[in-house]
Amino acid sequence: MTLIANAAARRDAEWTAAQDEILSDAGLQAAGSAIRNWPNYQVTPLVELPTLAQRMGVAALHLKDEGARFGLRSFKALGGAYAVACVLRRELERQSGFPVPLAEITGGSMADDVAAITVACATDGNHGRSVAWGAQQFGCRAVIFIHETVSEGRAAEIARFGAEVRRTKGDYDDSVRIASETAAAEGWFVVSDTSWPGYEDVPRDVMQGYELMASEAFAALTQPPTHIFVQTGVGGMAAAVAGLAKRRWGKARPVVVLADPEGAACWAESFAMGMPQSAKGAVRTIQAGLACGEISVLAWEVLKDHSDWVMTVQDGAAERMMRALARPEGGDPAIVAGESAVAGLCACLQATPAERAAIGLDSQSRVLAFVTEGDTDPALYQKIVGVDAATVLRGGVRAP
Repeated sequence: MTLIANAAARRDAEWTAAQDEILSDAGLQAAGSAIRNWPNYQVTPLVELPTLAQRMGVAALHLKDEGARFGLRSFKALGGAYAVACVLRRELERQSGFPVPLAEITGGSMADDVAAITVACATDGNHGRSVAWGAQQFGCRAVIFIHETVSEGRAAEIARFGAEVRRTKGDYDDSVRIASETAAAEGWFVVSDTSWPGYEDVPRDVMQGYELMASEAFAALTQPPTHIFVQTGVGGMAAAVAGLAKRRWGKARPVVVLADPEGAACWAESFAMGMPQSAKGAVRTIQAGLACGEISVLAWEVLKDHSDWVMTVQDGAAERMMRALARPEGGDPAIVAGESAVAGLCACLQATPAERAAIGLDSQSRVLAFVTEGDTDPALYQKIVGVDAATVLRGGVRAP
C-alpha cells in the first residue's frame, strides 16, 4: 500500500459556505425525512468486532454494515433513489410552476406525470441498481448504462427492477460520458453519483442521501471515533461521511483516512498533486464499485479540507478481508462484505508501524469503518469467499 498525506487538510479548518451548499444539516434533515418514510426503511446495524480490533492493535472497531439496506444490499440505495425523487420533483415543479412535495411523488398521486419521465445513469452496479429501484418505486422509466467489465450478474440485478440496461465500450468514465450524451439527445434526466462543472444538483442530492448512513452510525456510537477509514470511488460517500463528521465534532473531528483501490487510485493521485487528478493507466480492479478514474468535483470541495490521508489497497487484500469477515475469529459476528465494501478496513489492518505512527493509530484508537455492500454480485462473492452469503449469515463458516 501507499500512504499519501493531504497537505491541505487541517482538523481545525472551518466548514465553509461553499461546503454547506453541498452538504448541510438542513439537507440531511430533508433527506432523512423522505427516506425514513419509504417502505421497509430500517436503520442498518453498527457492529462491534473486538477480536479483529485486538488483531489491529486498536481499542475498538465498529463497522456500519449496509448489506441489508432496502434489500438492495448496498448503501447506494440511499443516494440514487433519493436523487431520482428529487429529479422528478424539480421537473414536475418546472412543468406546473408550483411546488411539489416529495410525498406526492413517492405516494403515487402524480403517477401519470411521473411515468412520462426517463432517468438515466452510468454505473459499476450498485448506483444503477439504486436508480432503477427508485424509478420502479416512483413510477418513471430508467435506462442504465454499464461498461464492458460489469458482470452479467450485476446487469441482471439492475434489470430486475424494470430498467433498460445498455452495455457500452470502455471503462466506467466512458460510460458516464455516453450516458450523459445519450440523455441530452433523448431529453432524459441523468442521475449520476459523480459531478463535473455544470452538473452538481443531482450528485449533491445523492451525497445528501448518503449522509443518512453516517448519521445512523454516529448516533449508535457511545464515544466518537478517533479514526474513520472509508473507501473512495468518485468520493461522494467519503465526502458525506467526512462532511458530517466535521459538522458534528468540529475541531475534534476524527482523523479521516481514505482508501483507493490500487488500480483506481484517483484520490491518491489528487492528494499527491494537491489538485484533482485522474488515476494513472487503465482503471482495473476487482473492487467494481470503486473502479473510477476521475473524482467528483463536489467531493473534492469537501475532502480537500476535511480528510487527512489516502492509502491504496490491493485487490488481494480486499479478497482476504472478505474471507476474514465471513470466517471471524473469537466471538466476532460474521459479516457478508462484497469486494467494494472493505478497502477502508483493509487500510486500517495493513498499515505499517510507520504509517500507524503517521496517522496516530495506536492501542487507544477507536476506529469506524463502513461495509458498504453485501453480496451484490452473488456469484463473485461465492467464488472469492468459498460459500454463499446465506451460509455465512447462518454461521456456517468459522475461522479454524
